[in-house]
Parts: sequence; C-alpha cells; structure tokens
Amino acid sequence: QVQLVESGGGLVQSGDSLRLSCAASGRTFSSYPMAWFRQAPGKEREFVAGMRWSGDSTYYAGSVKGRFTISRDNARNTVYLQMNSLKPEDTAVYYCAADRQRYSGTYRVSAADYEYWGQGTQVTVSS
Repeated sequence: QVQLVESGGGLVQSGDSLRLSCAASGRTFSSYPMAWFRQAPGKEREFVAGMRWSGDSTYYAGSVKGRFTISRDNARNTVYLQMNSLKPEDTAVYYCAADRQRYSGTYRVSAADYEYWGQGTQVTVSS
C-alpha cells in the first residue's frame, strides 16, 4: 500500500513557475508508475503527466507538454511536477496518484487506472 502527500501549491502570477512534490510512504514506491492529475471547479479530474515505474519514460497532456516536467527520486520516495510558464487555465487542485499495477509499462491517462491518491494541493494562477 502507498500513502501520498502533496505539497508545493500556492498562488502565483501568469508566467511564474511552481514545483509540486508528492511524498510517498511504503517500501514498494519505486515499483509504481506515478502520475499527476488536476481538477478545476466544475470540471472532471484530468490527466496532466505520467511516468513509468522505471523512470525511463514520461508522457504529458497536450495542454502542458513543453511547460511541465514530471520526475521522481526513488531514494527520497518523492515525485515532482515542475510547472513553468503557468497560465490561469492551469488553476486547479493537483493530485498525485500511484497506478493499480506495479511494474506496469503501459501509459495510463484514466483516473480509474490509479488506486492511490493524495489529498491534493491547490494551484491558483492569476492573470
């Protein structure tokens, strides 16, 4: 089992950067594919970025590609989301998530494929 705690959200201006962190508990963290999702008010939770368990491959939603970077530090049991050139439309609660299937090499963008979730961290981008 994995427990996840996000941090690093806040209020920033358009064009600014933020780095979100997701601290995980559990000895098996390194075997889980990880992802970041976000949910804006009145909207469904959407995929933002994902990373395979091996850390050798990342994938992104089109709306953030080239601006956001997902990474992981297995020694620290932590996943990061570096967000650059933030826009007002990036405003949302951001969640990190761990895949249902350890060692999966499949790219998953559906929230239903992720079993473990953090409580979320608010990111607000003003124009």
